[in-house]
Amino acid sequence: MAEVKIQAEARTEFGKGAARRIRRDNKVPAVLYGHGSDPVHITLPGHDTMLALKTANALLLIEVAGGESHLALPKQVQRDPIKGFIEHVDLVMVRRGEKVQVDIAVHLEGEAVSDTLVVLEQPSVLVEAEATHIPDGVTVSIEGLDVGAQIHASDLPLPAGTTLAIEPDTLIVNITQAQTAEQLDAELADAEAEAGIDRDEPEAPAEAEEPVSAAAE
Repeated sequence: MAEVKIQAEARTEFGKGAARRIRRDNKVPAVLYGHGSDPVHITLPGHDTMLALKTANALLLIEVAGGESHLALPKQVQRDPIKGFIEHVDLVMVRRGEKVQVDIAVHLEGEAVSDTLVVLEQPSVLVEAEATHIPDGVTVSIEGLDVGAQIHASDLPLPAGTTLAIEPDTLIVNITQAQTAEQLDAELADAEAEAGIDRDEPEAPAEAEEPVSAAAE
């Protein structure tokens, strides 16, 4: 994984008011910590940070103006729940060659046989890898798999230098029988019954009335 260089500034103001002023300048308050050192409070450029953090487990080279450079991984990213912009970032310092544990995404390729349901039980897996060689994800094929087939963590084709940090028998993908429309409707009816929801029965079509003829005098 390539390093993303970001120019940062040392931060001396703290609190909600200071954080709001930083965000108004299109910057992001952040904290660097790890390796037993004191936390380093910094300010990151908003646009560059947003682009860098689009990649999971982005490896960042933080260059603090007038200070040191730090290699870091995002630990926690706080976003505005409505607008989605980054409000704060916690970064953990790492060293070249150091092993770290991170979650990487599981990607599926291919198609299982017809009338099956592919259940991705674990969309990501915890692995251990060198901080400078974290894989973007792991891809596993489900091509031609039939009902009852399963893929466990030990079946994942991890790149060299990357090892599992979860139990090898952890279920990742499960191939089951797809439900019929009747089964789905029955499950929905049961769920509605448990919730106390009554289905409105369709009204029977009204019978056509015989035309009334005028009585002859």
